[in-house]
Amino acid sequence: MVSNQVLQNTIDGIKDITRQEICIMDADGREVVSTAPVFEEASKAIPDFAVSPADSQSAGPFQFFKVLEDQQLEYVLVVYGDTDNTLLVGRMAAFQLRGLMAAFKERYDKDSFMKNLLLDNLLLVDIYSRAKKLRIIPDVRRVVLIVENGSDKDRNVLELLQEYIGVSSADFVTAVDETNVVIVKDLSDNSKEREIEKTALNIEQQLHRLGIMDIRVSYGTVVDEIKEVSRSFKEAKMALDVSRIFFEDRTVIAYNELGIGRLIYQLPIPLCKMFIREIFKGKNPDDFDQETLATINKFFENSLNVSETSRQLFIHRNTLVYRLDKLQKSTGLDLRVFEDAITFKIALMVVKYMKYMEQYDF
Repeated sequence: MVSNQVLQNTIDGIKDITRQEICIMDADGREVVSTAPVFEEASKAIPDFAVSPADSQSAGPFQFFKVLEDQQLEYVLVVYGDTDNTLLVGRMAAFQLRGLMAAFKERYDKDSFMKNLLLDNLLLVDIYSRAKKLRIIPDVRRVVLIVENGSDKDRNVLELLQEYIGVSSADFVTAVDETNVVIVKDLSDNSKEREIEKTALNIEQQLHRLGIMDIRVSYGTVVDEIKEVSRSFKEAKMALDVSRIFFEDRTVIAYNELGIGRLIYQLPIPLCKMFIREIFKGKNPDDFDQETLATINKFFENSLNVSETSRQLFIHRNTLVYRLDKLQKSTGLDLRVFEDAITFKIALMVVKYMKYMEQYDF
């Protein structure tokens, strides 16, 4: 169904060219959109005209035209005026509306196809047959981006992105839920593959310019076949989830940048709890004071370099060594030893993952 805004823009454009007042009504004579408040009398004649075999007819200063879709009456177009051009303008406007409805119908069919493709709701044979029918090239390199609207639910991010990317683009823009907008980007031009991150950043900046600030963008890996688009979508979705846990400060994230966080995210919670009990000997990592946690994080940031960490913490080297020795006594892990440091780092990430899962009742 064509939106009222598109219909209004269309008849406004026709009016600007022809200088004729135009109205679009439904089969019962209810006004949908119009260019002027002069069509009240015309509405009374619509029901009879709708059931008549005529494609067009005139009544006083009004000229009526049927706009059909799949042999069904969708709209009645009314042109107001006594000029000789009224009939010609009406026919051209009706033709324009039929073309507009056909374009939107194809777009809707493609949107439905893409949603089912992303959600794995299609059989393999159906994917290729429907793609052929909709004139979608199956063997084009594509990647899926997800744009998550965090808090500004009143703004229609889907429409904004459709307008930004353009309906004539080879890219598809759709939504599978109320929060996330999905972009299936065409990479048939190989140069575009190197600019995926740039595309994601541009999308974020465009939404920021429009006043939508709480945005997070993720993307999966590039796929070669249309049947694999759902895999790229799942990867982008995982990137969103993992970034909330381990990369809170990043608003643009790629699936192949998740690192060990991707592995931890897929661990079952009982296994995580068992691992934490073994590492911390029954202690709760939350029991560490802020000074200890700050020391640990800074030590990791500086790649286990004692001198640089003590300098950045503005403490004596021996003070840092004392803190690390104290931590070793309580946990049995010496962070100056690479293997122990890795174990401790993973344990902290697992704790963070468990907290996130408990918070959202997963």
